[in-house]
Amino acid sequence: MKIESIEPYVAHNWTFVRVTTDTGLVGVGESTFFGFPEATAAVIRTFADALRGEDPMRTEYHFLSLYRAYSMRGMAIGGALSAIDQALWDIKGKHFEVPVYDLLGGRVRDKVRAMLVLPYGTLEEVVAEAVAAVEEGYTALKVLLFEPGHHLMRHAEKIADMVARIAAIRKAVGDEIDLGIELHRNMAPGDSVAAIREFEPFRPMFVEDPIPPDSVLSFGAIAAKTRVPMAAGERNTTIWEFREYIENGVAHIRPDVGIAGGITHTKKICALAEAHHLGVIPHAVPSGPVATAAQVQLGMAVPNWEVQEHRRQDQEPWTLAVQHIVPVVNGFFEPVDAPGLGIELKVDALGGIPPAPPAGPTAVREDGAVAFR
Repeated sequence: MKIESIEPYVAHNWTFVRVTTDTGLVGVGESTFFGFPEATAAVIRTFADALRGEDPMRTEYHFLSLYRAYSMRGMAIGGALSAIDQALWDIKGKHFEVPVYDLLGGRVRDKVRAMLVLPYGTLEEVVAEAVAAVEEGYTALKVLLFEPGHHLMRHAEKIADMVARIAAIRKAVGDEIDLGIELHRNMAPGDSVAAIREFEPFRPMFVEDPIPPDSVLSFGAIAAKTRVPMAAGERNTTIWEFREYIENGVAHIRPDVGIAGGITHTKKICALAEAHHLGVIPHAVPSGPVATAAQVQLGMAVPNWEVQEHRRQDQEPWTLAVQHIVPVVNGFFEPVDAPGLGIELKVDALGGIPPAPPAGPTAVREDGAVAFR
């Protein structure tokens, strides 16, 4: 069996790839480098020239060969590698007529717990969303605690507002629901330490990205000053970068299968965390439906996969891109037992998906300076 063609498709802010073999088997994958999807597509086209005529079963070799070709790093390259790798695993599963998780050691759980990411809004709106999600069956929720308006607040006002929000959500859902807090890379180290210490009474499962992802050492300094489990890694692409976080106080790593080397490399990152008794809470927002399916395949086979974050995908544009989504039933992703990733692109429909709205202007503080992001 040989690779015959590799085709990228940009839709919404996703970059999909379709790999076709000379036997007729087709695999699909997705890059989650959502900021610059066309950049990933350009890298995929370059990689296609190197992979045409190769054996699609050699996933480990192809990852290493492409990654080491020029020793270039970054999310466009990581996204291209990840999308192609997922597609090759999809082909493997279809060739052997088993789900990908069976090729990764088999199931370690019956289903994958979902963590719904609550939308931005007023305190009352977010609390209502949390209550509705619990009534729907979710046992884990992630709160985007740093709202866009917080950039314009001063220190005490900002922290007081965030504490009021998490307090109201905890009171509404009770202690039996796990809550993750997302600070979204928006705070300076001193501010984030002060805020996290005030979050402690509400027993968050984790606090994610307390500062911009510029320095692992700075992250480690914050982790050493707080008692809440810390999570990070959604902007990282290799096992070597995750090693540095693991050595600097992270409690839950956050790899994204769409930039962190696909299934081949993400599985290694999870094993590294397992060796340190750390949890995996993968990044999956704003992932499309193919990357989500790949994450769930990993979640079925990775022992320390704690919970899978997601936003609802049973609506457009997600449903326009694939034949079906991976379903969430009573707060859990149900495994898809079809061969491969268990998901198929609607290639003919991708061109009709409108592009994602452009990112708004970079946030600024009241003095006009660029804010942390």
